[in-house]
Amino acid sequence: MLDYKEYVLPNILQTSVIQQAIEFFTTRQMIDLPLIEPFSDAGVYALYYFGTFKEYRPIANINKKAKSLTEYFPIYVGKAVPKGSRTARTKTSVEQTLFKRLEEHTKSVDSASNLDIKDFKCRFAILRDNEVDLIVPLEAALIRQYAPLWNSCVSGFGIHHPGSGRYAQKRSEWDTLHAGRYFADKLTGKELDLDEIKDKISEYSKNL
Repeated sequence: MLDYKEYVLPNILQTSVIQQAIEFFTTRQMIDLPLIEPFSDAGVYALYYFGTFKEYRPIANINKKAKSLTEYFPIYVGKAVPKGSRTARTKTSVEQTLFKRLEEHTKSVDSASNLDIKDFKCRFAILRDNEVDLIVPLEAALIRQYAPLWNSCVSGFGIHHPGSGRYAQKRSEWDTLHAGRYFADKLTGKELDLDEIKDKISEYSKNL
């Protein structure tokens, strides 16, 4: 009888290439937002919170007490891939994909009535040439490692404008917590329970 276990590829990425990428990422310096200098690159990034928003204080406390670069805890992890990478084209257009994604997030935070961009920092890893293939698995590995709040508990931070004619949707959990994004204010769907979202965050924070 054929033993299929013999055909399972060992987890070599996590223990070698991806682990090296994680170690590189988690030793990058914190950078203030908004970013000032545009740059043309793709990669993986994370946002870190240091403010006083009640529900996020456990995360802010970790970051304020961090004594080394590896001790910071992200509130969100994301990626910016080169244009064309999803269709496996041999040539991809990088442009300012990473810079523009962080700029978009900065605008989201700025528009929130109860958040201040000065309370956030970011860091990122730029991946070029053949290393762009590591963007997706590196992002996934960081999310698995940290389970950031805005990735695993509070949904909706990274969404885009839903487009005209689609305003019957409900606001995301993130937009329910942080009113102010212009497109979210137009949504007319059933409102989520704010207290339930806060309860979810409270349970999440118990595991930090």
